[in-house]
Amino acid sequence: MTQTQKTADSSTAKGTLYVVSAPSGAGKTSLLKAVLEQMPELKLSISHTTRQQRPGEVNGVDYHFVGVEEFQQMLEKENFLEHAEVFGNFYGTSRVWLESQLEQGHDVILEIDWQGARQVRELMPECRSIFILPPSQDELLSRLTGRGQDSEEVIQSRMAAANQEIQHYDEYDYIVINDNFDLACQELAAIFTARRLRKDSQKIRQQALLKELLN
Repeated sequence: MTQTQKTADSSTAKGTLYVVSAPSGAGKTSLLKAVLEQMPELKLSISHTTRQQRPGEVNGVDYHFVGVEEFQQMLEKENFLEHAEVFGNFYGTSRVWLESQLEQGHDVILEIDWQGARQVRELMPECRSIFILPPSQDELLSRLTGRGQDSEEVIQSRMAAANQEIQHYDEYDYIVINDNFDLACQELAAIFTARRLRKDSQKIRQQALLKELLN
């Protein structure tokens, strides 16, 4: 590493990795989309998946859609920080991209299930984790039914999976209840903002200002 690189590294606060999980239907994706529009400095990790591309989804934006064979090859090469099988499909997070973004000082959000979150916490214990809950079982069922995309059998399967997912809420650092959408957005954004205002991070980001004020 050159002296210039060392200087650049010392002036950049390493980013925070956030793991965000929720049962299907809790509104996690909608909440994150709204917060990311307010806080463009945040980066959303784009997972690789073997599931079919849904109408309106864009490859490379929503997910990196790959075949099972390609996913298995990436897995064998240890390209994933974490991976999981959900509803018969595989999902994985790129290790190289993620580590690069954090070193550059970007805060990164991983939108993954509890299985993946557990893997990430073991490998990167400094990460922060957030669990999003629905306000009730009835509301969760209403949201899943209101999508109009799934059969009754699929809905019941997702409800059963959601109940299992909710059992793991206590493994997370923060809990956000998505009852009032605007309030939930504010609470989620507050978590990201508070982490960026920590003294150790601010001492690096604001070192020029602090030097001026102390002189």
